[in-house]
Amino acid sequence: MPRKKTLPKFPYDYIGERAQEYGTLDWMEKNQKKTTRQCVEYLFDSKLGSIEIEDFSNYLILDLGCGTGFSSEALLDLNFNVVGIDILFDMIEKANAKKTDFSSIQIFELILASITQLPFQPNSFDFIVSISAYNFITYKKKTMGEVNHILNETAAYLSKLLKDNGRIVIEFYPNTIKELNLFTSSFTNNNFNGFYIKQNPTQKSGQTFLLLKKGGINYGEM
Repeated sequence: MPRKKTLPKFPYDYIGERAQEYGTLDWMEKNQKKTTRQCVEYLFDSKLGSIEIEDFSNYLILDLGCGTGFSSEALLDLNFNVVGIDILFDMIEKANAKKTDFSSIQIFELILASITQLPFQPNSFDFIVSISAYNFITYKKKTMGEVNHILNETAAYLSKLLKDNGRIVIEFYPNTIKELNLFTSSFTNNNFNGFYIKQNPTQKSGQTFLLLKKGGINYGEM
């Protein structure tokens, strides 16, 4: 899988031989881990309210769409306890091979599951991150009604999964301002407040970070 300017196609670029290649690319690992660390910084952005944490080992974070495990590795390196989920067996299989590299003291679980159908109890997680995967929950949704339904249903369940004042950072790639607004409104409609940061503010599409807090005050227009 050579480095491409276009975004990978789901699920075709993440299965079979491409999954194997995805998990061995140095540039992919570097990019995924860098983005994950950036997401963790955004979890504690001052606009979401002050919070002081010196030791992440007391906190459980959910990695939505963990892929071959690069993002989960970065979270474990920061001493988080991590649960990673991915809908693709080929991805989870590659991630699972990395479990032996980490301390048995830390929680590191990998589960084959969809972001839209998560097998967890309410109030399970302190934080949630998603790296380049959240776009895919609208895969095969053909009408605007279907898209709105799955976005709002998923955001509502993520709110239930988070503990009080829990936080989410989602890094994704909306194609248009309209699509960005659909994603952000699904969270503001379901007990989240926050804002977004675009990697390139002059572009209508491209890498975007949603910084979200469960409940709390309204931080301004998203």
